[in-house]
Amino acid sequence: MKQIWFFFGLLLITGSLAAQKKRSLFNGKDLTGWTIHGTEKWYVDNGELVCESGPDKEYGYLSTNEKYKNFELTLQFRQEANGNSGVFFRSSIEGVKISGWQVEVAPLNKFTGGIYESYGRGWIIKPKPEDEQWLKPGEWNTLKIKVINDEVTTWLNGHQMVYLKDEKIGQGEGFIALQIHSGGGIKVRWKNIRIRLIN
Repeated sequence: MKQIWFFFGLLLITGSLAAQKKRSLFNGKDLTGWTIHGTEKWYVDNGELVCESGPDKEYGYLSTNEKYKNFELTLQFRQEANGNSGVFFRSSIEGVKISGWQVEVAPLNKFTGGIYESYGRGWIIKPKPEDEQWLKPGEWNTLKIKVINDEVTTWLNGHQMVYLKDEKIGQGEGFIALQIHSGGGIKVRWKNIRIRLIN
């Protein structure tokens, strides 16, 4: 009997550790595991994921095929041109009309790390003006997003940008997506996109 309980205990510990382990969402080779929405450009170059404005200069999205509820997501981005982009979570889409919440990735003093609700309430929370300094234009930046039930926290280059507790977000479900903004002239590189699931 003791052996059986030990075995089940070992399974629980192993399952818990597996849930806490980070895994990559981008393989550095192609867009396996992702879906393109819209006509803007998404491609892999030198092991990095690139989004770039196409001739239509419209909104574009690259979504995960899987849905994620509670997680910690870390990634790096570098804005080569106008870097108006973002990371959506608990989202769904029809065409290029996306529903959900975006952690902003934008040029300096344009609220990187803040949270925006598309086709809903708009800006929910912006970072403090003094925290805008943590963005490094033209260089690699590290963004971390932690989503647990109705709580969202974001960090930019190790500095906490916002914390939000929101009932509507707590009820949300859906995928993670990268965005390219409309207007043209945008190019952003992404790498080291890793997720840790949280029970």
